[in-house]
Amino acid sequence: MNAPATMSMPRALSAEHRQRLMRLAHEVSFPLGARLFEEGGRADRFWIIRTGTVDLDMRVPGRRAAVIESLGHNELLGWSWLFPPHSWHLGAEASSPLRAYEFDANTVRTICAEDPEFGRRVAEWVGMVVAHRLQAARIRLLDLYGPYGSGGAR
Repeated sequence: MNAPATMSMPRALSAEHRQRLMRLAHEVSFPLGARLFEEGGRADRFWIIRTGTVDLDMRVPGRRAAVIESLGHNELLGWSWLFPPHSWHLGAEASSPLRAYEFDANTVRTICAEDPEFGRRVAEWVGMVVAHRLQAARIRLLDLYGPYGSGGAR
């Protein structure tokens, strides 16, 4: 389930805040199958996907990692960088060749602390993304385990 356009960084942040954040970005590329991060690892960066897709996955003992969600164009990859203890809750693997803007988490957190308005806006954006992903996971679980699926029930 892709995030609504209102949760993309270009829509969530004002032009001024967006430009300030993008000045910190650098472009990166990853080949198909590249692991961007592992569950439990240090969350020291995050990305905004330009092209390609990334699968978020979770370790399952005795099995292959279970894909939880796929992310694509303009979506935020990684939110654990913003919240202590700054460690990844899932893993991520490029499911196609990937191009993204990469951000250093320490630098962004420092700027957020120095400029409370900017920090509040970034936190609101990331919070909206997290809330959307939690709701999407809830709906998937209802579809899998609910007596009648999630349907329209909420």
